[in-house]
Amino acid sequence: MSLPYAILTALLEKPSSGLELTRRFDRSIGYFWSATHQQIYRELGKLEKTGLIRALPSDVPSRGMRKEYEVLPEGRAELERWVDEAEEPRPTRDPLPLRLRAAGVVGLGGLMAEMHRHRGLHAARLEEYRSIERRDTERRRGTDRERVQRLVLRAGIDLESFWVTWLDEAIGELEGLEGVARGTAAES
Repeated sequence: MSLPYAILTALLEKPSSGLELTRRFDRSIGYFWSATHQQIYRELGKLEKTGLIRALPSDVPSRGMRKEYEVLPEGRAELERWVDEAEEPRPTRDPLPLRLRAAGVVGLGGLMAEMHRHRGLHAARLEEYRSIERRDTERRRGTDRERVQRLVLRAGIDLESFWVTWLDEAIGELEGLEGVARGTAAES
């Protein structure tokens, strides 16, 4: 599970409260690694318990107050260890291609409308990423950290471009397959 490492990364970028982390996940990290607010808070507790992060000292009693967390040296070492670790690529687990495969057996039914909807969602996300890229280019970002972040953004742009292109091709091809639409597709 990579969530603890996403949290360690975010906290090394900027010490934050749980609420701030969830907002940052919603705005940036969540584009490529999503987590619910509950998952983030639960993982913060685990990271604190294992001594990888700590709540920053506060002059105000913590009961009922938000805690801001920072990464401890052990947490940074763990993140460095994870970055260096070899890992096999994982297949994507988007259910749409599986649903399409099933439609080859049982018929498209309402899947075409869903494919059009997905195409629109991917196109919107692609435009959002390109907008971020234009904004960042205007700022002339050039630090090592910014260059790495730009690479992550490029990965998002390329993945969304793939989905838009693939969905355009799939929709175009499926619109001409009457047998699949009626549920009489031949076995593959």
